[in-house]
Amino acid sequence: MTSSPTLPAPPAAPSRRELNKAATRDAIAGATLKFLRAKALNEFTVDDVAAAAGVSRRTFFNYFSSVEAAVASFTENYLDTVIAELESRPADEPILEAAQHALSSANSARGLAILAETFALTQDPQLARFQLQAWDDCSVKIADVARHRLAATTDELYIQAMVGAVVGSCKAAFGVWFRQHGTNTSPASVEHLRELLGATISLVRNGFSN
Repeated sequence: MTSSPTLPAPPAAPSRRELNKAATRDAIAGATLKFLRAKALNEFTVDDVAAAAGVSRRTFFNYFSSVEAAVASFTENYLDTVIAELESRPADEPILEAAQHALSSANSARGLAILAETFALTQDPQLARFQLQAWDDCSVKIADVARHRLAATTDELYIQAMVGAVVGSCKAAFGVWFRQHGTNTSPASVEHLRELLGATISLVRNGFSN
């Protein structure tokens, strides 16, 4: 009699401490975004954000190095959601097809709307630097996913070039969207951004004809 294969244990539910930490982080990021919607970056401080979030200055710095980093956390959250979707795709699905599905997932809809807003609000070079860092960190994570999904013999240059093309084209889609819509983040505008992201992955998948 053969025994049934052992299934992996489901992930443990977050502890109360982890939930509280996540709630505090979200409160700080949310307070920062509210200030950014109403004021220029140099018109509010860490102390202002901490007070609005109901935490101390020290607690703020336990989670973020600056208000710019707090704003960039929305980019990080969205990209992490996309990466999680990418990891959940069938193992035999071509990786660029999986990436296209991950970007169009409904699970990332709210995150995309907030990311569109923060992108529109962070054209200041100081803020843009933190956004670029978030995309660079995402590139490292996508490369790790690619190494697991592709054959072990896949050349590292292939992986890095593919990841660079995907991330670069997504950033290009955001740039095109912003030039067309500016700070308009209506549902129709965000849906157009989603379409642009899908189209740019199609270009990477199918190649450029000209």
